[in-house]
Amino acid sequence: MNAFSDFKLDKTGDGLLPVIVQDYCTRKVLMLGYMNQEAYDKTVAEGKVTFWSRTRGTLWTKGETSGNFLFVKEMYPDCDFDTLLITARPVGPTCHRGTLACFDTPDSEGFLGQLAEVIKGRHEQMPEGSYTTKLFIKGVKCIAKKVGEETSEMIIEAVDGNRDRFVYEASDMLYHFLVLLEQMGVSLDDLEAELALRHR
Repeated sequence: MNAFSDFKLDKTGDGLLPVIVQDYCTRKVLMLGYMNQEAYDKTVAEGKVTFWSRTRGTLWTKGETSGNFLFVKEMYPDCDFDTLLITARPVGPTCHRGTLACFDTPDSEGFLGQLAEVIKGRHEQMPEGSYTTKLFIKGVKCIAKKVGEETSEMIIEAVDGNRDRFVYEASDMLYHFLVLLEQMGVSLDDLEAELALRHR
């Protein structure tokens, strides 16, 4: 772990260290903040990202009022030692707008993430006439059965070497799998976190 004194702070003119925070699992850039010596030491000691607020002139632990903390996983100085990258595990949205990040970049999981959000919305609102709503009404046994059926059909197409049909059946399986995840209260982020732990 580097000491704060290792960093070169002459470029900022205010003695503050620019800090980029990135989601440890998804690699989505979450926010930019600044640290002084005290904020850096507090972050290292407590494992929660703490900044120096330039507007308020005080320490600010991200999430101290909202509960949406950023738990530190790794800290990396850049090649010039004048910027710090922190990979963190966010609890809830990072931005004050209620979004995952302060930068409006596409989510790393792309359309799968968007589809998962649509399915989540169906689960919350249960609109009439929706096939997804009907699955949620029938419950976990029905949803799990559909995942099994679609998986079997996908396997058959794979064994037969039919790429186009494989893509079609795999898409059906993946959709029903996302419904099952929502039914179980599990997100794509949860799966990514689990896979990341296994990868270490």
